[in-house]
Amino acid sequence: MKKIILILSISLLSFVAQAQEGLTWHTDVSKASEISLKENKPLFLFFTGSDWCGWCIRLQKEVFKQTEFITWAKENVILVELDFPRRTPQDDTLKAQNKNLQQTFQVRGYPTVWFVNPQVLEGNKINLNALGSTGYVAGGPVKWLEVANGILNKQI
Repeated sequence: MKKIILILSISLLSFVAQAQEGLTWHTDVSKASEISLKENKPLFLFFTGSDWCGWCIRLQKEVFKQTEFITWAKENVILVELDFPRRTPQDDTLKAQNKNLQQTFQVRGYPTVWFVNPQVLEGNKINLNALGSTGYVAGGPVKWLEVANGILNKQI
């Protein structure tokens, strides 16, 4: 009986690991923009307080770590985490980038997700064209993805 439970536990853990496999959260918006332009997918800018924001943690647990979201994200967006931690040390360059984007998109609360399309301007400067934003949506991944798809479908 113990062997069966052990085998089931290992199988479940490997399934969860496979679900998370391949889901990349970028922190450098410039690099993520290059990927976005190459793959023709919008950026998914996730403004979060990873070590203090209860709603951010809840959104990650209820939506971002679920199979439905993982599958959707791989097909539709380039993920970027813009973190504003209180206890976790962060590089000054990353802090400056995140603060600049927070001000640009007028983020006043967390979590906030902005969908944007990067556009290359003269001199290889990148402009981020806003498509829309959302935050925590009750109802799990299905409800959250309905809102996200509504924003993305407006760009067509």
